[in-house]
Amino acid sequence: MRVIRAVYHLRQIWDMRTMCGIRLPATLKYMANTQTLPARVEGAADTKQYSLTKILAIWASVTVPMGVLAWVVGPAIIPHTSLHPGLVHWMLMVVGMIWQFVISLAVLRHELGGLHWPSLKKRIWLNLPRDPRTGKPRKILFLWAVPAIAANVLGGFLAIRLDAAWTNWLPGLDEPSYANLQVLADPHFQGQWWILGLTLTSLLFNYLLGEELLFRGVLLPKMAGVFGRWDWVANTVLFGLYHVHKIWAWPSMITSSFGYAWAAKRYRSMWLGVIVHGIEGYFIVLVVAILAGWYP
Repeated sequence: MRVIRAVYHLRQIWDMRTMCGIRLPATLKYMANTQTLPARVEGAADTKQYSLTKILAIWASVTVPMGVLAWVVGPAIIPHTSLHPGLVHWMLMVVGMIWQFVISLAVLRHELGGLHWPSLKKRIWLNLPRDPRTGKPRKILFLWAVPAIAANVLGGFLAIRLDAAWTNWLPGLDEPSYANLQVLADPHFQGQWWILGLTLTSLLFNYLLGEELLFRGVLLPKMAGVFGRWDWVANTVLFGLYHVHKIWAWPSMITSSFGYAWAAKRYRSMWLGVIVHGIEGYFIVLVVAILAGWYP
């Protein structure tokens, strides 16, 4: 209130002296300009960060359900259905990613007081990549997706031995045969085009409305208060550990995911995370080939 009164009095002084032909110092003129206040207040609101407790609570709200679906619900359903075990597992994982979308909307609605597109878009960095020095959006910065993808590929390659060591240390973490999508490369699925719908739904919630929205849209912009300049590293670690449904690959899930968070954070754009993550969607070509009878 004192700041508001001071600005008000400065404005009065400015108006009176302007009428009398008296010039004020430039600093007082700047302070009296109330048009700068909304921008400052808005900027302060944007910097409000999550606590560690809130970060972990949101993380757990999507991680625990994925674990339950993969290790409890799936094994309970598979013996009692005629569907291929691989399809059952896949559909349950899609359900888990849809749940992430629900959690993301609930968190954002509570935080923003509603799901109004302009504020929502700004909050989750759903914009063109911004130059780290000037803050201006530049389309050419999308090219940074290329080295980010390369870093993920390299990280995954280097972690192959780590995965082997991890599963050797804890043998019970071996990958179930039905959890590998390669088991779906079966002529039995030829002509079952409904699987293409499942594939498209999986792509949508994996690379945009599910994992990316929650980890790079909801969490990443609010983690600097706890982790500082290493928030993108912490985001990557949480993202890797969230994959309890792929616990046998935890090391590679972490090392092959740094590009998502790094690109999204450095250039303040969730779209970069979507692009870098979405490159994995090339498997849709294999799905179409199987359904059309071209493979195997």
